[in-house]
Amino acid sequence: MSGRKETVLDLAKFVDKGVSVKLSGGRQVTGTLKGYDQLLNLVLDEAVENLRDQDDPLKTTDQIRPLGLIVCRGTAVMLVAPTDGTDEIPNPFLQPDAA
Repeated sequence: MSGRKETVLDLAKFVDKGVSVKLSGGRQVTGTLKGYDQLLNLVLDEAVENLRDQDDPLKTTDQIRPLGLIVCRGTAVMLVAPTDGTDEIPNPFLQPDAA
């Protein structure tokens, strides 16, 4: 062991690219990653928040709220995923309603 802490994620390959970030509390933000540090604090430019459904807070809607340049505190970051090369697919585990 070198005694030096390293982050598990290598976010350098995502700098100046689109990322989707899920935060604790259920918020989801998408933007261009401009910077980060070893504590996983993220700087996103042109960020937008996907608003949640009023009836079901576990679901996000197609409505967005523009945020601009933001800092996501590392303690709140749950997931960081690239937006390029990802497609939304239907849930394969969802059971059809019995008629």
